[in-house]
Amino acid sequence: MISDQLITKETITAFFADLQDRICQALSQADGVGTFREDAWERPGGGGGRSRTLADGAVIEKGGVGFSAVYGEATEATLRSLNLTEAAEFYATGVSIVLHPNNPMVPIIHMNVRYFEMSTGHNWFGGGIDLTPHYVVDEDARWFHQYLKTVCDRHNPDYYPKFKTWADDYFYIPHRQETRGVGGIFFDYLKPTDTPEGASASKADLFAFVQDVGNAFAPIYTHYMHQNRDLPFGEREKNWQLLRRGRYVEFNLVWDRGTKFGLETNGRTESILMSMPPQANWTYDFKPEPQSREEQTLHLLRKGVNWV
Repeated sequence: MISDQLITKETITAFFADLQDRICQALSQADGVGTFREDAWERPGGGGGRSRTLADGAVIEKGGVGFSAVYGEATEATLRSLNLTEAAEFYATGVSIVLHPNNPMVPIIHMNVRYFEMSTGHNWFGGGIDLTPHYVVDEDARWFHQYLKTVCDRHNPDYYPKFKTWADDYFYIPHRQETRGVGGIFFDYLKPTDTPEGASASKADLFAFVQDVGNAFAPIYTHYMHQNRDLPFGEREKNWQLLRRGRYVEFNLVWDRGTKFGLETNGRTESILMSMPPQANWTYDFKPEPQSREEQTLHLLRKGVNWV
């Protein structure tokens, strides 16, 4: 058993940096055409990161895989969000990914795994993976959720149902009354005292879980890249894809806590907004045709769907 003393911010940061390398390599190989461009940056308040973007690939129209390790004095907004009243310093590191494909039959995917540490002694993990198909296909959604459940079950059988519900609630667009996609898993402020009732998990246990979540990304998305990249589509499907991308933008800019945290902590704007699609549309009061694939997809963009 690994001692918690060995799980330092340096150990965790090194894993995340390597995870970025491995995911970029897997995605480039699966795409076959696109390659990642790296933009190393420094944060004025402390730390920095590597933003890697891929554009105009065979499968990926625009994708970003970001790694960061930043530190400094926490802003008042951050302290309020953590219910802290005294000044404190923070250290945050993680990997964040969003991929927008060319083919509307390939889903958008997002992953974030992160670690946060305060000078007060508080530390925790957060993260998750969620899938946003332009067209919801039951078989694809079930495969995705079963994969995540298998990852969760290796660590705690309570993780998947708890974190799946959390994802349904988090990746929700209240002003549209629809979920962003078919969900996945989401967790935050994960420390030993926050694990599901009856569970006992050390910092090392939680880090092992976060590692497994991060390592699941490449096999999950390359599966969809290979399976769906050559499926036929036309102008109707592309127009629908642009509308669904618009919903993605709405969530990220209005509701996503990660975007807000990055901007509040004077993060690098280009890296924070790397998740935006290359193009998106908004059509006034769009209504899909009755019994169309578009309407069927909207009916499935809701909380509480039991995919496994």
